[in-house]
Order: sequence, then C-alpha cells, then structure tokens
Amino acid sequence: MEGGGRVSWIKYGPVVSLCVVFLAFWFRASDRNVLDDRLDTVLSSLLRAESKVGLNNVARPKVAIGFGGCADLLVDGVSLLNKIGLNPATQPVHHDYLENTEQLAESFAYFFAPGAAAERYMINETLFSELVEVSRDMPGNRWSVGGNAPVMAGRLAKEGCDVLLGGSFSPDFTDVLSEHITVAGKVLEEPDIHLIMEYPMGATWGPYTSRRANRYIIHSDDHNPYLDSMEEFAVKITDFQPDLLVVGGLQMMDSFPFQTGERDALLSHLFHLISSSSAKLGAHFEMASFVEESIMEDLLHYVIPYADSLGMNEQELPNLLSLLKGSNITVLSDPNPRVATVLDQMREVYRILNQRYELAVQAEGDQTKVKALTRLHVHTLAFQAMIVTRGSQWKNTMSATAKASLTAYRHVCGSNDIDLSKARLIMDDSFSVSRQEGSQRIPLQESRPVSCWQEHEYEICVAPVLVCTEVYQTAGGGDNVSAAGLVLQI
Repeated sequence: MEGGGRVSWIKYGPVVSLCVVFLAFWFRASDRNVLDDRLDTVLSSLLRAESKVGLNNVARPKVAIGFGGCADLLVDGVSLLNKIGLNPATQPVHHDYLENTEQLAESFAYFFAPGAAAERYMINETLFSELVEVSRDMPGNRWSVGGNAPVMAGRLAKEGCDVLLGGSFSPDFTDVLSEHITVAGKVLEEPDIHLIMEYPMGATWGPYTSRRANRYIIHSDDHNPYLDSMEEFAVKITDFQPDLLVVGGLQMMDSFPFQTGERDALLSHLFHLISSSSAKLGAHFEMASFVEESIMEDLLHYVIPYADSLGMNEQELPNLLSLLKGSNITVLSDPNPRVATVLDQMREVYRILNQRYELAVQAEGDQTKVKALTRLHVHTLAFQAMIVTRGSQWKNTMSATAKASLTAYRHVCGSNDIDLSKARLIMDDSFSVSRQEGSQRIPLQESRPVSCWQEHEYEICVAPVLVCTEVYQTAGGGDNVSAAGLVLQI
C-alpha cells in the first residue's frame, strides 16, 4: 500500500504542482481584478464629483497672482551628483543655504532618504553655474516654466480663469504663457534658472534610498527675492478687478543675503498691497519650504494674518504650526503622515489664527485689517484635505477637493487622462478624524471617495489621491493642486 501510494504521488505529482501554480495565478489575477475594479470605481466617482461644478456658461473668474518666475531645468538628481563625481555624504546634515559641494551632498541626503521636498539658495554662484552647465548636457533633461506664481497661473488659466501675473520675465518666457495670462512686471534679458533635481521612489544614492518620489531644488536667483514686479502689479490690479488675490514665491527671500532692512521694506509694501485691497476680495497665501525662522516670523506679521485662505503640503503644515505655538521651525516632518495627524494639525492652525483674528477685532474693531482664516487646504501624496468655514465666500468644497486630488495625478504623470495601470491608492481603507481616543473612523467608500463632515463652524473634506506610479514631474505639483482646488471655490 505504501509503495502504491508513493507510485501514485510520483505519477500525479506534476499534475498537482501544475494545479497549485494555476490556483496561485488565478487568485493573484482575481486580486488584481478586484483592485482594478476598486481603482476604476474611485476614479469614476472622483471625476463625477469634479464635474458637478463647472465654469461653463459662466464668466471666467479673474485671479491676480504674484510673484516671480524662472526657467526650471529638470534633471535626475542622483545622475547629476554621480556625473560631477560627488560621493554620498557620510552623514545627512541640514543647511539653511549652500556654499560648496560638501554641503550640497549633506543637504541632498538629508531630504532624499525620507523623500521630502526641499529648496535651497546656493550662495556660491560659480558652483551653481557649473551645475547648470553639466545639467544642460545630461540626457533626459527638460526645461519648463517655473516659479510658484507662473505655475499656479498656468493651471488657473487652463482651468478657465483670466490671470494677472506679477513677475519679471524674458520675452521667450512670456511667449509660452497662456493667452489668458497678462504679465505685470519688468522685462529681463535672461530668466533666472532653478535646478530641479528629481528622483523616483526607490532611487538609491550610496547608502540612501528614497521613500517616495520628490525633488530637491537649488537656485542662485538674484531677481525674485526682491519682488521687483510688485509695483507694476499693484497698479494693474486696480483695472483688472480680480475675484481673488494669490501670493506665493516668498521662499525666494529665505536665507537670501539682503542688506539690513531690505526684506522688511519689501514685506511692508506687500502688506500694504494685500491689506489695502477690498475686504470682499479673497486672498490666498501659498506656503513653501521655509527654513529661516526670521522670515517665518515676518510672514506671521506681514502676510498670513491678512489671508483668508492658506495652501501648503505635509512638510509646511507642521512647520507653520510649530512656529504658531512658539516652538522652533520643524525642518523635516513625516513625508507620509496619517489623515488624523494632518487634520489635528489643521484644526490647531485654524484655531490659533482665528483666535488672533478675534483679538485683533477686540483691539481695533472695524478698523482691523486682519482677516479670519476661512479656508485651509493641505495637499499630501496620499490625500487632499480642506477646512472651509460654513457661510464663507468659498463654495463647492467637495468638488474642489476631488479636483485637487485628480490634478495631483494629472500633473505628476504629465497627462490629462488618468491611466489606472499607472495609479495606486496608498491612503488607508479607513481613517480616524482625530488622534484623540474614541474618535470616529470613516471608511473609504469607492463610490463616494470624498468624505465631508461638519465640525463647529466649519466643514472638512478629505479625498484620496490616485498616486502616479510612473512619475513625469514632481516639481510644481503643490502649485498645480492648490490652483486647481481654488478654481471651483472662487
């Protein structure tokens, strides 16, 4: 019997093995089909939510946006460092600005491993020029319109807005802008160049491996820190009569070697521009990568209190909150935060800034120029989150959150059409609305992926992002997402 059983097993063993392989393949294919169906349902639901509000048969909204602009030169960051023979840093180190290749290596490693976006001023112009020249000859390099304001302007125009753009550009630069963008600023012979060192998730540089796709930006820009288009921009706003004022690009001032009093004077002029506009005119401030504590304090004095709306990413949110609570700047935060963590941080920013508004009203009455914060948009790799005050001028929050989510994929993949074979969901299947014990959990419903609910005097909306898995470009992602979110809310 034992011998017969062994013969039977030997005889039918290959058949059994084939069945096992077939079943494994079948289950894997079945799981893939379920995943594909899920992504397809999420996509169609996001598209449906986005399309609930459109600009058809409506006058084009007018948006005035400043400041600055540049020509972005995009290269693979690791390939560039290898090309110039720069060895990986033995220790990641944070630097406010860069003077030499050793600091470049240390700073790049600091942000590369966690996959966090960063932007640094290179005080060594000779070294920066050398890096640009090497990058020009690298295979696969690309040029694009750069700078917060021009990138946001491009997205706003594409989505149906007329835009007044404050910035100083070369004729070649203005020639590639949309016909719906009017430039207010000086004419430059040559645009400033910003070097965008991109890298995909899983890229390696020596002992370092990136946890997500992102970019490290360096520049030696000596025009944009001075906001030199501000005067002409302020003059043209009067005739333009915008529905919304957007301010961005102020990170160009970060760690820049101004003369004593220069930056204060510039920000004082900017304060006058924002605060002297009509109280009915919405004002949005787009945050960026700031590392110098003094400029963050200046922003809290001159800019942020006079904005109704703020936009930022998962690094900039805890940075701002830390300063608002009297702590030091947080240079590097979790690049993949949980929804509950972000929502709690957003609530705190909203609460603190509106407490300051109430104190300003008590002290100055109707004469105060401080504004209540009525809109806060945080964009992360995995999800979009918005807090909007009920009854404020901001409308269509659910559709705007969906549009921001879809725009993240469209920009990063470089395609208006969303290919599900190049997308994945990394947001959890459910999330807590707060880190507080006993907080409600909200499941991700594929047929209604944008979750909205009311708290206190505001509404919160959270939408998952279909994360692009074949990255075309990460630079400008936040600007495109923020601009797209604003379009449906003006």
